[in-house]
Order: sequence, then C-alpha cells, then structure tokens
Amino acid sequence: MERLRRRQDFVAAARALHAAMPGMVVQARDRSDAAAPRVGFTATKKLGNAVVRNRVKRRLRAAARLVLSLEARPGFDYVLIGRAPTVGRSFADLEKDLRHALQRLHRMPHDTADRERP
Repeated sequence: MERLRRRQDFVAAARALHAAMPGMVVQARDRSDAAAPRVGFTATKKLGNAVVRNRVKRRLRAAARLVLSLEARPGFDYVLIGRAPTVGRSFADLEKDLRHALQRLHRMPHDTADRERP
C-alpha cells in the first residue's frame, strides 16, 4: 500500500470524514479515482517523546498492514492519528478500532463529515 508523504495530502484528508475511536482517529478522503488506496500516520508531540511517538506509529502501521489490506477501498486516502491510549491498548483492540472506524467511514455519505454538527 502506498504511503502519504506530502503535507497537502494530509491537509486534504483532515478536511474529509473522520472517525474517533478509543485507540486512534481515522480520517478517510475519497479521491474519486480508481488508484490504489494510500495511508499516512501521525503522532503528535502531545503523546510524548520521540520513543513514544515512534512506538505509536509502529503499532498503527502494523494494524493498518493487517486491516487495510483487506478493507481499504480503491481511491481512498487514510490517515491514522495516534492517541494517548494507543501505546497501552492491546493490539487486538487496535485492530478492532480500525475495523469499526472503516465500517463507519465507508457507510457515511462522503459529502458530509463528522465535524459538521450543529
């Protein structure tokens, strides 16, 4: 699966749909093409020092490798954002969080986002 590396791709995904789960936040943007899905990972300094942030990203990459290979849709960009519980959460729960987030995001119409609440 191709990785997101350019800032503008991350910014575009931030403006799209998102699903907040206990272990992570997943953003999904429909590029409206038939290209392979792409994925990016983010861990902010709020989580801790570099060791903690790298551990969070490693766990997110491992979960994405297992789950997105089966459930990612062509033409989508996914960004997985680490949260504080990501470090201590069991790996099975992280996988479950990602699966539920993807089900939620793929079920929603792609012209509205979670954050458009009154």
